[in-house]
Amino acid sequence: MTKIRLSKSSISQAEKEAVLKVLDKEYLGMGEEVKHFEEKIKDYLQTSLDVVCVNTGTSALHLALLCLDLKDGDEVLVPSLTYVASYQAISATGAKPISCEINPNTLFLDIQDARAKITKNTKAIMPVHYASSSKGMDEVYKLAQEFELRVVEDAAQAFGSKRDGKLVGTQGDIICFSFDGIKNITSGEGGAIVSNDQEFIQRVQDGRLLGVEKDTDKRYSGQRSWDFDVKYQGFRYHMSNIMAAIGIVQLDRIDEFRKKRQNISKQYLKELKQIKEIELLNFDFDEVLPHIFVIKAQRRNKLREYLLSNNIECGIHYKPNHLHTKYKSSFKLPITEKIYEEILTLPCHFDLTKDEQEVAIEKIREFYGK
Repeated sequence: MTKIRLSKSSISQAEKEAVLKVLDKEYLGMGEEVKHFEEKIKDYLQTSLDVVCVNTGTSALHLALLCLDLKDGDEVLVPSLTYVASYQAISATGAKPISCEINPNTLFLDIQDARAKITKNTKAIMPVHYASSSKGMDEVYKLAQEFELRVVEDAAQAFGSKRDGKLVGTQGDIICFSFDGIKNITSGEGGAIVSNDQEFIQRVQDGRLLGVEKDTDKRYSGQRSWDFDVKYQGFRYHMSNIMAAIGIVQLDRIDEFRKKRQNISKQYLKELKQIKEIELLNFDFDEVLPHIFVIKAQRRNKLREYLLSNNIECGIHYKPNHLHTKYKSSFKLPITEKIYEEILTLPCHFDLTKDEQEVAIEKIREFYGK
């Protein structure tokens, strides 16, 4: 039996042709394609916020935090249930990630636990759009306003998702997206930072080019700066024209990606809701464009072994970061730790066939004797 994949890239002939056009130009670095991709993202979001593309979603988080001038001793509130990239981005600035609990129904940041962990050193809050949902962001911004905190949204999984009818990235303080190979759209690797803070955006544009001041416009036109100044720490985080060319085509396909991923998720909801050993997350799949589909399952490890033995890939998103050696906390997070033992990610991607999903569902039913 062919393996049913958990996730995968979906690349058409159009993406391949777009890359070949860039190769034919023989200008592979950051140039006009990157500018076009940024403009196209802004048009898609229909936002007045500015868009800056970088080479990965992790770079987006790190650079965003760096440009807030975080320093040693500063603290950033973040849910423990997230990919380690969120934590690495924080600690790379010298700041300390403060692990917070999650809402058991949405796996989003628990706002009351976050409030309890605010200190004089707290400078920012990083809510994670877990499984592409941002249910709870209003409370985050209320908390941030009350304590004068910056908000860096880890929306790595949420490009194309909506909140209250508006696309994520349409509004907010700082929003970071990922376009890696298996996200809702991909540029191979890649990410973007979105904000309306003009001083911050200028820092980000310079920061992605090693801190070289105002080099962005020259790069867009195929030039580069020779006599320049550098005032802040920067990194080689810019996006290439090759990556942007892929992203431009992928963005044109986002409506078909949305329809397929949402239909997959709705089918899982329909077929699994009668299994009492499985709990489904409280998501609206008319708004959420799901990067992953997560369930909470009794006897999770046994179910996972059973699915894997039947060539059905599944995942665990994620090991809580406060359990890692580097980020080990002095306190426990009982809700997060319990949910970590239950969560399981099922196959969800554009190329998943109806027959493959039916096999996955049937094997889950079989395991629970349904």
